[in-house]
Amino acid sequence: MGAVKFYHLTASPMEEAAQMLLSRAADLGWRVYLRGSDAARLDDLDRWLWSHPKDGFLPHGREGGPQDARQPILLGQGPLPPGRQGLMAVDGAVVTAEEAAAVDRVWILFDGMDEAALQRARGQWRDLTGAGVEAEYWSEAEGRWERKR
Repeated sequence: MGAVKFYHLTASPMEEAAQMLLSRAADLGWRVYLRGSDAARLDDLDRWLWSHPKDGFLPHGREGGPQDARQPILLGQGPLPPGRQGLMAVDGAVVTAEEAAAVDRVWILFDGMDEAALQRARGQWRDLTGAGVEAEYWSEAEGRWERKR
C-alpha cells in the first residue's frame, strides 16, 4: 500500500502542481492514472500538458482511445486501470482505500482557496485515514511545498 499525499494548493495552479508531480513519477518509470471529476477540465488539462513545459514533453493521453494501456499517464474519470503505480485525483475526484492499496502512490490535489474543495479534501482525509490508509498533508502556504505534521 502506498502513501496518500494531499496537496493543499494555495499558490500554484492545479496544472503546474500536477505537471510537477507527474514529471517526478515519469522519471521513476511509474504509470499514472489522473482522475478528474469533469470531462471539460480534463480536456483543458490535456491541452495544457501538451504545451508545458515549453522545453519538454510529458507523454500522456485521454482515456477512451485504442492506446490507453500504453499511455504512461492516462487522464480519465473511470475506475483505476490495471498496471498503474500511481493515482492522481483532481477537482474533487474520489479515491477509495482499495485503490490506495493497489498503487504505490496517490496524490490528491485540491484548491485551498475554494471552501467546497477544502471540505471535500477533509472528508477524503477522514475516509481514507479511517480505513487505515497512511496519509500525508503537504502545504505551499510558506511559498514552497512543506510536509505538515
